[in-house]
Amino acid sequence: MKKIYLLFFIFIGFFSQDLNITYSAETQSNVSGSNTSIEGGYTGGATTYQSGSSSATTTNSTSNSNIKSAPPTASAPSYNSMTQDVCSTGASAGIQTFGIGITGGKHFIDKNCERLKLSRILNDFGMKVAAVAILCQDERVFESMIQAGTPCPIDGKIGKDALTLWNKYDHERPDYKTYVKRMKKREKVEAELEKIKIEKLEPIDHDED
Repeated sequence: MKKIYLLFFIFIGFFSQDLNITYSAETQSNVSGSNTSIEGGYTGGATTYQSGSSSATTTNSTSNSNIKSAPPTASAPSYNSMTQDVCSTGASAGIQTFGIGITGGKHFIDKNCERLKLSRILNDFGMKVAAVAILCQDERVFESMIQAGTPCPIDGKIGKDALTLWNKYDHERPDYKTYVKRMKKREKVEAELEKIKIEKLEPIDHDED
């Protein structure tokens, strides 16, 4: 029995040399994806299936830019009155250059608004004359009172007595500049009318034949 096994292995050895069967390990190389290697008694190595792709790209780029950054923005200050019952308004402005930015703001008092509020309060207290007197500080009100024949109060005087004082101390009128211009124009008109009147009254000289 041992002789039979020995003869079998010798036969197999000679048979494998004739067929030139080669077993070798394959080296796999892959960039991306997966490899499937089929090994066995095949001449020519393993068959490789590669999925995916590989690429090598070299990009050389040179760019020159001359971009200047935008200047910062100058913000003008905001105005907050904190309440609506005020006679003040705000104004602000700003300017910005590449080198420097300047901003500024200011509050302005509305005198006419203050005058109206004060007059309303005095009238609520029953001070009618005082309420009118403070309104008469506005030259438009003063002029309208004169035109209506109810001159503004002055030194505790009202009516005709007040008008007499205003004519005597006209420089105290709130509309004094307008009043002076108006008086000068009236004087000019009166002078022209007087001249025309005189010319009409002069006798006409007739040449004797």
